[in-house]
Amino acid sequence: MIPILKKFLSLELYTKILIALVVGALFGAIFNVDRHRVQIEYGPDGEVNTADIRNWENITVYAKDREWNFGRSEQDALIRNIERLRPSERRQARIEVTKIDETTGERETRTYEIIRSVESVGTIATAVRPIGTIFIRLLTFIAIPLVISSLIVGATSLSDLTKVATIGAKTIGYYVFTTSIAISIGLIAANLIQPGIRMPEEPRERFIAEYQDDVEARIDEELEVNIIDQIVNMVPTNPLGAMAEGEMLQIVFFGIVFGLILTTIPREKAEPVIKVFEGIMDAMIKLVEFVMKIAPYGVFALIAATVGEFGFDILGTLVWYVMAVILGLLIHMFITYGILLKSLSSMPYIYFFKEIRPVQLIAFSTSSSAATLPVNMRTGEEKMGCSKETTSFILPLGATINMDGTALYQGVAAVFIAQVYGFDLTIAQQLTVVLTATLASIGTAPVPGVGIIMLIIVLRAIGVPEEGVALILGVDRILDMMRTLTNVTGDAAANIIISESEDKRADVENRAM
Repeated sequence: MIPILKKFLSLELYTKILIALVVGALFGAIFNVDRHRVQIEYGPDGEVNTADIRNWENITVYAKDREWNFGRSEQDALIRNIERLRPSERRQARIEVTKIDETTGERETRTYEIIRSVESVGTIATAVRPIGTIFIRLLTFIAIPLVISSLIVGATSLSDLTKVATIGAKTIGYYVFTTSIAISIGLIAANLIQPGIRMPEEPRERFIAEYQDDVEARIDEELEVNIIDQIVNMVPTNPLGAMAEGEMLQIVFFGIVFGLILTTIPREKAEPVIKVFEGIMDAMIKLVEFVMKIAPYGVFALIAATVGEFGFDILGTLVWYVMAVILGLLIHMFITYGILLKSLSSMPYIYFFKEIRPVQLIAFSTSSSAATLPVNMRTGEEKMGCSKETTSFILPLGATINMDGTALYQGVAAVFIAQVYGFDLTIAQQLTVVLTATLASIGTAPVPGVGIIMLIIVLRAIGVPEEGVALILGVDRILDMMRTLTNVTGDAAANIIISESEDKRADVENRAM
């Protein structure tokens, strides 16, 4: 065992993360959660009891003057419905479990009252999740101080509002352009594969019933796309509050403005402040190196817990939809970004995708562009040769407004749901999907699961029943990993292309002088 461990520790980071990813998936598949087993905690204060229920035939929940029935394959629906009840409602609820006695073969029913919780029974695969959670939290806590310090230091080196405006215009223009392409690819993939037409009616009805309450809760939220509000919200009323809340656009705005203002005061007064932020930036970059040493273990824990909890069963039912999304993402990632890199930069195609692998694997494991940001920034500066000032501007902005993968998924999901409901989307409606999803992606929080909120906005814009989101909630977590991988790859490509364009512009200006 020791020689194997030594060999593992001597491997490159990318290889270690990839091994952890594969082993974690296998570990989760072996020690997966039993889908036909729940644990019920019930009883009054001081007399809490636990019942381990396996292979039930039917479970009936009586709560809030309603009655819910759950069959053997509806563990998730049962748990979600109990979780939605307030504690006081659970204590008044009653659960009747009907099962076949394995010894006598007779049907028996048992009643449980004063319900406290109903949960699946975890395994060793889900027990390791805290390791992965700590890994994500470490990366996330590095992100804000790293972005603030690098933006301020970068802005002081730019010292020219014209240059800042130029980089900003290029960055936003690039992200809007690639997002539009991504949605178009998603629409084409969905129209060619037609995943909604291939979906059987039985699982469609089951998914809608199972996730109906989740969707209704999201639909009730006030959802709209308002670019003016997004621009206004870029300006923080409280910079410290923006940092505490992780409002990346507001942080970017504050960092750039603060850095530029430092260039307008006497150098002897600005220098100590700049030195402080340079020290913070160097310390955060060093901290990234230390955190990445535990990356393989964090990745293993995250993937093992995800596979152990969700399994791969649901992928079989939605295989055509999943294929359409993944095919679109792969085309966008390897062809669209490849063409842009080839035509707009000198970066070799193979070298780019070789060096970006650790970033992609972290993004895939965490499903968070924000958590991946510190790793992406370090890779951009150390491996891709991008300058600190452009990296510190482009990547934080990209982590917030560049949602290529998420936008592509909007296109596929919108067509899929429309097909399931028998809607034939016109060209005008599909163009509306492109426009709405592009606008909805700007300013969206770089956190797991945000794509569902965006999708409801898109469905609302084209008149497709929003309840159809229930069809895809079961696989959203898995596809979220692929979407985030695409997003951070797009950020890295933008960093290279815009950095090189700025270097060329600087060369032209220097020769002109």
